[in-house]
Amino acid sequence: MDAVRMHAASPESTAIVDAVLDYSRRRMLAADVPLDKPQTEAELNRLVGATITDAGLGAQRALSVFEHILAPACLTTSHPLYLSFIPTAPTMAAIAFDLVVSASGLYGGSWLEGAGAVHAENEVLSFLAGEFGLPDTAGGVFVQGGTIGNLSALVAAREAAKARLVAQGKELPARWKIVCSAEAHSSNKSAARVMDADVVLVPAGDDGMLRADAVREALDTHGDEICAVVVTAGSTNFGIVDDIEAIAALKDEYDFWLHVDGAYGLTAMLAPAARSRFRGVERADSVIVDPHKWLFAPFDCCALIYREPDQGRRAHTQHAEYLDTLTDADEFSPSDYSIQLTRRPRGLPMWFSLATYGVDAYREAIGATIALTERIAAEISRRPELRLVRDPQLSVVVFERDGWERADYDRWSAELLDSQRAFVVPSSHAGRPNTRFAILNPLTSFEDLTGILDTMK
Repeated sequence: MDAVRMHAASPESTAIVDAVLDYSRRRMLAADVPLDKPQTEAELNRLVGATITDAGLGAQRALSVFEHILAPACLTTSHPLYLSFIPTAPTMAAIAFDLVVSASGLYGGSWLEGAGAVHAENEVLSFLAGEFGLPDTAGGVFVQGGTIGNLSALVAAREAAKARLVAQGKELPARWKIVCSAEAHSSNKSAARVMDADVVLVPAGDDGMLRADAVREALDTHGDEICAVVVTAGSTNFGIVDDIEAIAALKDEYDFWLHVDGAYGLTAMLAPAARSRFRGVERADSVIVDPHKWLFAPFDCCALIYREPDQGRRAHTQHAEYLDTLTDADEFSPSDYSIQLTRRPRGLPMWFSLATYGVDAYREAIGATIALTERIAAEISRRPELRLVRDPQLSVVVFERDGWERADYDRWSAELLDSQRAFVVPSSHAGRPNTRFAILNPLTSFEDLTGILDTMK
């Protein structure tokens, strides 16, 4: 019977597992994995044909279709010359252990079902909380990505503001407001839409930093309507860190929830040379950081940490008869701390990597990418035809080529990818086109980057 055949340990199953593990091993250990590039839907339809059939293709043919047609139509985001958006660069240990997580049938939503996995994830969360200066009692959960992390934190912020106003006998606002920089990540605005809340966009300075005086004005203007102030610890486009310390100091005068969106940049706190940029994070009520970015974990993984985890639990615990055995227990269940109920233990690959290599290796790798960014920024400044748009703070460098319009950047970017030299897409700022290097992979070299600059003729 096919129902039994698909699940039973058998010679066929052994052959499937062996084929998939062989492909995975070759892919992981290859020294020359290509960047690859997308294909049109029409071309993929022509090359692939129908793969979902009544009888099935068989594992060997299906794997062959993936290896030779589908996979090459996907960019390798962990490639050292994938320098656009925010790349990923998972360690070998993290990639390998991601296979273990999938193979082990683990569920990470509750302590009852995944105590060992949750314990390991919580150790990572405690380590990160300590790095960020949060109290020993801080904790949270690994969620899918920064968008879910920001949304979950802001929902907890709204519920905390609601409880505070009710306790004070005050009337609740008709609409809640979230304060953030005009340069904050779009996920914060998306979260506000989902929450049916308004966003108060506060202008950043010319250097991209949100400062306390602008936040103070918003707090004075909107008062109890504000449920959260969001500061950015490393903006996506420029890698700019807001003036967290001065904004956090406003908590001495105003009662508000401070959320730190550190999805990309908060990782830099692990590098001693960069820690001073993040003073004030220790006063946050919630923070997020994406290990699938600069903490070398596979997609998809965001660490959401609450200063007081009970505030997250009060906002997110789901209640239903079939969940009573979980919600009535005192154990720590990760699904109580975000909007997600079902979850895989996505923090385990990072746990295994940290346990394997140690924290010092992470500090060295993060510091090396910051140093490389500073070095290539100096090289860009040295070249007369190029101009830095802003001095880099972390590991993103944004620059312009004199005389180029958007069409020139588009042509250049397409040629880089077509030749499999690099993936560097155009960007823009204040209506002017530019481009950027987002440097996260320790395998990216100075010679790689200067070689790309040499093509901007």
